[in-house]
Formats: sequence, C-alpha cells, structure tokens
Amino acid sequence: MATKTNITAYSEGTPNGLKIHIALEELGLEYKLVPIDIFKHEQKEPWFTEINPNGRIPAITDQTADGVELKIFESGAILEYLVATYDNDHLISYPYGTKEHWETISWLMWQMGGVGPMMGQSNFFTRSAVGVHQYSIDRFVNESRRLLRVLDGHLEKKGSSFVVGDRLTIADIAIWPWVSATRFSGLRSIEEFPHVSKWFWGLLERPGFQKGANIPGPNKYLAANEMTDEEMNKISEPTVKWIAESMKRNAEA
Repeated sequence: MATKTNITAYSEGTPNGLKIHIALEELGLEYKLVPIDIFKHEQKEPWFTEINPNGRIPAITDQTADGVELKIFESGAILEYLVATYDNDHLISYPYGTKEHWETISWLMWQMGGVGPMMGQSNFFTRSAVGVHQYSIDRFVNESRRLLRVLDGHLEKKGSSFVVGDRLTIADIAIWPWVSATRFSGLRSIEEFPHVSKWFWGLLERPGFQKGANIPGPNKYLAANEMTDEEMNKISEPTVKWIAESMKRNAEA
C-alpha cells in the first residue's frame, strides 16, 4: 500500500523526469502527477516558473508537517529531498555520513555533471540540430562513450548489481534513464558496455523501475533502442522544430 504524501510532481517522460517517477515508485509513495507538455512550452508559463524559476522539468511541491509549502527543482535536489524526507528505511539510500552515502552522492554528481550534460548534447547534435555538425557529434558521442566505459569498468570491478554497495540507491536511479537513451544519443548500443547492460536490464526487472520508467506513457527511449537511425531521426522531427522555437523565445525574452 502506497504511503500518502502531499507531493505533486510536475514532469514528463524525459531522462530527468524519469528519475523522479522511478524514485517515487521505488519508495512506494502516493503522489499526484501533473504532466507538463514541454512542446507547448508549459514549463515557461508563469504558474510553473513560480515553482521553478528556471522553467525546466522536473519539479515537485510538498508540505512540511506544519503546512509550509516546499518547491523543489533540479532532479538531483529532488532525489536527495525524497531520501532525506521519506526514506527512513533506506530503501534507496544509505545512512547519512556513511562511506556508502558519500559514494552515492559522488556518483549522483557524476551523472548530474557528466552523463546528463554530455548525453544531452550528444542527443541534440545527433537527432535535433538543424544541419549536420560532425565535430560536435563526434565530441559529445565520444565523451558519452567514455563516461559509459567508466561506469562499465566500475561495475565490472565491483561485481555487483548496483552502483554503490549491495542495494539500490539514487545513484542507480539517476543514471539509468540516461543509459536508456544510449541509442537515441548516437551510440551504437547498450550492449557495447556488457556490465552496464547487465546492470541496466537487471534494474528494469524491478516493479518500481518498470512502472516509473513508463510514466506518464511508454518509455520512448527503450523503444528507440530497437529503431534504425532513420526511424529515430524521423520521430525527432518535432523536437527539431520545438528547439528552434525555444531558442527564438529565449532570445526574445
């Protein structure tokens, strides 16, 4: 039975949004989901920028025990909040201050500062940029590959099903959605990294991952792993138009 909360999640099925859905499901928390249509620029509307001034998803609102409203944005901050507030049984974390806790935070920051930005740019230049920018494609695809090799070597050395210790943590939850976008980001295949592949598909067997990874709808990145480059480029056409519109809006703001 889900634990009742006052959490409202403002999100979409992007890698950063999926982190929050998966964490909420793994913690067994009851929450309200408000899907944000980023193609209609809902994340830029005044009501949303009251929650996240940066106009990006995901974001959540919650209430303290004495009724004070909390507004939390940036996926890493949200994951840390959920652990600090709701994970008393350490379902997806380790006790604060332990060796494993700081290892978790290190890998979380590795994802936030490395995998996310690099694969995001790889995704953009491979699928969504106007024209072909080969230097940029090579730069970001190769850096994404290097980062996944780092993870692959780490998992091989550990011989474990998890990034840190012997249990699921927010490090796994943060990294997994970006790995799901491997093909969409211009790399050949998740199977190029055998230990990452074993870790990736193993996590997807968990009910919380299965549900969270398909909120608010079927996971498009998993589907893209079976597509040809031509098919992926075709489904990316609306994104090309949306990014061009976003750049124009930002320039005029």
